[in-house]
Amino acid sequence: MIKKFPVGVQVYGLRDLLEDTPENFKNVMTEIKKMGYDGVELAGLYGLEPEFVKKTLDEVGLIPISAHVAFAEMMDDIDKVIKDYSTIGVKYLVMPYMAEEYRPVNPEGFKKFLPLLNEIGEKIHKAGMTFLYHNHDFEFVKLENGKWGYDEMFDSIPHDNLQSELDTCWCDVATGEPVEFVEKYTDRIPVVHLKDYIKKGEVKNMYKLIGIDEEESEENTGYFGFRPVGFGQMIWEPVLEAATKANASWVIVEQDEHYETAPLECARRSREYLRILGV
Repeated sequence: MIKKFPVGVQVYGLRDLLEDTPENFKNVMTEIKKMGYDGVELAGLYGLEPEFVKKTLDEVGLIPISAHVAFAEMMDDIDKVIKDYSTIGVKYLVMPYMAEEYRPVNPEGFKKFLPLLNEIGEKIHKAGMTFLYHNHDFEFVKLENGKWGYDEMFDSIPHDNLQSELDTCWCDVATGEPVEFVEKYTDRIPVVHLKDYIKKGEVKNMYKLIGIDEEESEENTGYFGFRPVGFGQMIWEPVLEAATKANASWVIVEQDEHYETAPLECARRSREYLRILGV
C-alpha cells in the first residue's frame, strides 16, 4: 500500500524564475498551488523578508515544510537561520550539500565534521525544529569499519539532532538501493526526496548539473540528466511503499536542472505522475 502523502516541491528547481525577479515569488507559488502541491521546500529567500515569505505562502495556501540552508551559513549564524525560518513557519532545516573536506573519502575531515553536525542539530532541536541531512552520492563510501559514510553520520549523532531527507536519485546512483535506505531509516526519515534521472555509461562530471564546478574529464563518455518524476529510470512504487512503511510525513519533488522543458511544466508533470500513483 502507498500512503497518500502530502507533496511538496523544492524551490531550488524553480530558481531561474526567482533569482533575478523575486517579485515573481507569489505568482510562482500560486502556479505551484494550482498544480496540486501542498507545500514547498525553500532554498534561499531571494532577498525577500521572512515575514513576506510567510504572508505569501499563507495567502497562497502552501505549507513551508522545510528549507535548505548552506552548512557554512548555519555555522556562521545558526541563531539568525533559526529566527528567519521560524518566522516563516518551517519545521525542518536541511543541510543540502557536504563540502569536499568533510566527505567520508577524507577520513580525518569526516571525523572532524561529525561533532559540528551534532552541534548544529542540537541547537535546531532545542529551538523546536528538526535538522535533516540531504545527501548526494559521495556519502555512500565504505569506511574502514565497513559501514557506509552515510550510516556512520546517523549512528554517531542522536536521533533528535539529525534525521534523514534521503535523496532517492543520488542514493540510487551510488548504491542502487533507495528502497532499502528509506526502510532502514524508519521513524527517522520525515521527508523523502523524489528525483528522477537518466544515466548511461560512465559520467565523471555529474555535479556540473547542480552548479558545482568540476574539471572536464576525457573519460566522460556517458550521459546523466534529471527528469520529472516518472519520466526517468527510477521505479517509484517500491520507493513510495517504503516511505509509507518508514512513516515518512512528506514527499518532495526535486529537479535540479531542466532542459528543453520549462521548470513549471516539469513540476506539473511530476505532480501529475504522482497523482496517477494515488499520491
